[in-house]
Amino acid sequence: MTAKSAAAAARATVYGYPRQGQNRELKKAVEGYWKGRVTADALRTTAAELRRSNWRQLADAGVQEVPTGDFSYYDHVLDTTVMVGAVPDRHRATVASDPLAGYFAMARGTQEVAPLEMTKWFDTNYHYLVPELGPGTVFTADSTKQVAELREALAQGLTARPVLVGPVTYLLLAKPAPGVPADFEPLTLLDRLLPVYAEVLADLRAAGAEWVQVDEPALVQDRTPADLNASERAYRELGSLTDRPKLLVASYFDRLGDALPVLAKAPVEGLALDFTDAAAANLDALAAVGGLPGKRLVAGVVNGRNIWINDLQKSLSTLGTLLGLADRVDVAASCSLLHVPLDTAAERDIDPQVLRWLAFARQKTTEIVTLAKGLAQGTDTIAGELAANRADLASRAGSPITRDPAVRARAEAVTDANARRSQPYAERSAAQRAHLRLPLLPTTTIGSFPQTTELRTARADLRAGRIDTAGYEERVKTEIQEVVSFQEKTGIDVLVHGEPERNDMVQYFAEQLTGYLATQHGWVQSYGTRYVRPPILAGDISRSEPMTVRWTSYAQSLSDRPVKGMLTGPVTMLAWSFVRDDQPLGDTARQVALALRDEVNDLEAAGTSVIQVDEPALRETLPLRTADRATYLTWATEAFRLTTAGVRPDTQIHTHMCYAEFGDIVQAIDDLDADVISLEAARSHMQVARELAAHGYPREAGPGVYDIHSPRVPSAEEAAELLRTGLKAIPAERLWVNPDCGLKTRAWPETRASLENLVAAARTVRGELSAS
Repeated sequence: MTAKSAAAAARATVYGYPRQGQNRELKKAVEGYWKGRVTADALRTTAAELRRSNWRQLADAGVQEVPTGDFSYYDHVLDTTVMVGAVPDRHRATVASDPLAGYFAMARGTQEVAPLEMTKWFDTNYHYLVPELGPGTVFTADSTKQVAELREALAQGLTARPVLVGPVTYLLLAKPAPGVPADFEPLTLLDRLLPVYAEVLADLRAAGAEWVQVDEPALVQDRTPADLNASERAYRELGSLTDRPKLLVASYFDRLGDALPVLAKAPVEGLALDFTDAAAANLDALAAVGGLPGKRLVAGVVNGRNIWINDLQKSLSTLGTLLGLADRVDVAASCSLLHVPLDTAAERDIDPQVLRWLAFARQKTTEIVTLAKGLAQGTDTIAGELAANRADLASRAGSPITRDPAVRARAEAVTDANARRSQPYAERSAAQRAHLRLPLLPTTTIGSFPQTTELRTARADLRAGRIDTAGYEERVKTEIQEVVSFQEKTGIDVLVHGEPERNDMVQYFAEQLTGYLATQHGWVQSYGTRYVRPPILAGDISRSEPMTVRWTSYAQSLSDRPVKGMLTGPVTMLAWSFVRDDQPLGDTARQVALALRDEVNDLEAAGTSVIQVDEPALRETLPLRTADRATYLTWATEAFRLTTAGVRPDTQIHTHMCYAEFGDIVQAIDDLDADVISLEAARSHMQVARELAAHGYPREAGPGVYDIHSPRVPSAEEAAELLRTGLKAIPAERLWVNPDCGLKTRAWPETRASLENLVAAARTVRGELSAS
C-alpha cells in the first residue's frame, strides 16, 4: 500500500476507556453489591449499561473501532487471571460456588482468606492485582467475559476489537505464589499458557472478532535476552495459529527498544506504538528496522495520561512521517484513556478559557477523530479545528497563570545545603529518643481515619450551603476528638488527628496552593472502587498561608502523647496530579518542595515534634527504563530533603510509601534521609523488611502488619507473627508497628478491632523481647 492509500485508510480508535460512568455509577453499584443492597443481576445490568454508553460515546464521536473487554468490575489483570484459570487454591472453592463473590474475594479478601497482592501498574497510579503462580499452576481457558462483551458491541452494529493483557506481560507481572521459592520465574510457564491464549483467540474469532488487541506494556521496560526470546516465541506461536483473528500487539508508556525488532518481525498483522514524550524514540526505531511493511500501525499520538490539549499540527507531522513506514496507519491515544477523567464539560468552576486548554477522555477521542480525518482527507478538511487548536495553545503559553517570577527566583536560589539536615542521623536519633521517650516497637498509624457518614454529610451540607463554615468546623473538631480519644484508649504511642478535614491527600493541598486547578468531576480510577480527582498543575507553585497547622495543633492540645503532622510529599503531589508539560518535572518538584518546606517549618514552630511527609509515589514515578532513572531520582530525593531539611535535630521526620516494588529504590529511600519510614508489607509477607536489611538500611522502619485494602480484621497473633518476621530483618530498636496505609476507606468497626489487635501484638512481642 502506498503512503497515499495508507492515509486514506486511516481510522480512529482507542485502546480502552474510563469504566466508572459520568457519576461513578460503577462504584456505587459494586459497593452496593458488597453491602448486600444491590443484587448480582442488578450489578451486571449497571455494568452492561455503562459499556453500551461508553461504546455509544465513542461511536458518536467518530471512533471507528471500539475496544471491548477493557471494562472491569475491579481490575483487568484480575480479569486475565480468571480468563486463564490461575485462581489461587485458597479462592477456588469460593469462585466455583459463586464466581462473582469469588472474584471480589480475590480482590479484597474475606475474614478467612487473604486477597491477592496489589501493586502499581507500571508508572501509573492505577493498582492491579498481582497474579500468584508456581511450578504447579495449571492454566485453563475461560473466555466467557471477553466473548460476551464482544457480542454486546457487535449487537449494537459496532466494529469492535477485544483487548487482552498479553501472555508475556501477564507472566512478567506475576509473582511466586505463597510457599513457592522466591527465585521461581513465572515466565517459565509461557509454553503452558500459550495454548490457553490460543483457545481464547479461537473463541473470539468464532464470536465475530476481526482483530484482537494484545497488550504487552512490559516490553517497554528493560528486558533480558530471555524475556525477548520468550516474546519472540510467544508471537511466533500465536501468529502461526490458523484459527485466530488478526493480532494487534500494543505497547505504551515508553519506547519499545530491543523489543521493537522482535515484534516487527513476528507473524502478527499489526503493532500499536506510543509516539508521545519518551516514546517518541519509537519513530526513529521503527524507521531503523525498515518499518512495518504489509502491517497495520496504530499510532498513539494523543497523550492518554495527561489532560493538556494535543498539538494537532505536531501530531499530524508525526503521522505524516509514519505513513511511509506501514501498510496502514491508524490514529489513537498513547494508552488506554482509563488514566484520565471522562469529560471536561462537567467542570463548571474552571475558567472557560483555561478549560479550553484541557482534554479529558471525550475531548481526546475528538482529537483522535480530527487527526484521523486530517490524515485521511487532508488538512483542509480540519482547517477550523487546526486554527482553534493553535489559538488555545498560544493562549496557554502566554498566560500569566503559568509564571510567577518570585517563585522562580526562590527556586533558582536553592543550594545543596538547603537540602541537608544539620546533623547526621545517629545524632538526630539520640536527640529524638530523648525528646519523644517512646517505647520499644512504638505504635502509630499512617494518618487518615475512617471518613464517617456524619463527616461526609457535613461536607456535602457545607457545599450546598445548608451549614456554614463554623458548623462544619465543629463537626471536624468532633471527629478529631473521637479519633484522638480512641487512640489514647487503645494505647497507640504516636497519634494522628485522622485528617477529617481532607477530601484527598493531594487534592486537599492542591486547593490551598497557587498554581493548581481543582476539578469537581475529574474522577480517575486508582484501584477497585477507589476513585480520585487528580488536581491540575497549571502554573508556578507557592503557599500563601499554613495548611495543616491549625488542625494538628488542635489535636495536640487534646493529648500529652506526640501527634504527627501530616503532609503529602512533593513527588506524590506531582505523580497524583496532572503535571505541566511545558517545563521539566524537576523544576516543578522544587517549587512544590519549597511550598511544603514552609509548612513543615510552621508545624515545628507550633510544637509538632513528629512530622510525616508521605511519598508513596516515589517508586511509581520511577522511569521504566533504567537509563532514565538516575536523573529522576536525583531531583526526586532532593525535593523530599528540601521539604524536610529545615527542622531541628530532635524533630523526627517520617515518610510513608505503599503498594509498589520497593526493592527497586532502596538506595533512593536511603537518600531521602528520613528518620522513620512506614511501608506496606502485609500482603507481601514482609518482603520490604528483607529488602531494607539486604541494603543495610540504617534508620527506623515500620513495615505494615495490617492490610487496609481488605475488610478482614487481622488477629493479634497474625500481626504478632508479621512483627516477628520483621524482627528477623530489622533490629527491635529500629522497628515500628503500623498499618500498611491510611484508614480513610475502612469502616470504624473493622478499624477499631484491627488497631486494638495491632497494639496487642506490639505488647506481646515487646514482652517476648524483654523475656529473652
